[in-house]
Amino acid sequence: MTKLIKIGNSVGVILPKDVLARLRVALGDEVFFSEAPGGVTMSPADPAFVEAMTAAEIIMREDREILAVLAK
Repeated sequence: MTKLIKIGNSVGVILPKDVLARLRVALGDEVFFSEAPGGVTMSPADPAFVEAMTAAEIIMREDREILAVLAK
């Protein structure tokens, strides 16, 4: 459990070291929040960006020959 704290005009949360280690984040890193069926999830990567990059990788794999011709 952790508490919400006042930071200036905002509200912050102190994350325990083990949570920071599991997320693989440190002071100054960005984290992203997204809606989930059970509430909100926090991730070190933007889920929308990860989804877009996954789609791009699939397209690059499927259209490798076309992309090689266009790269010339």
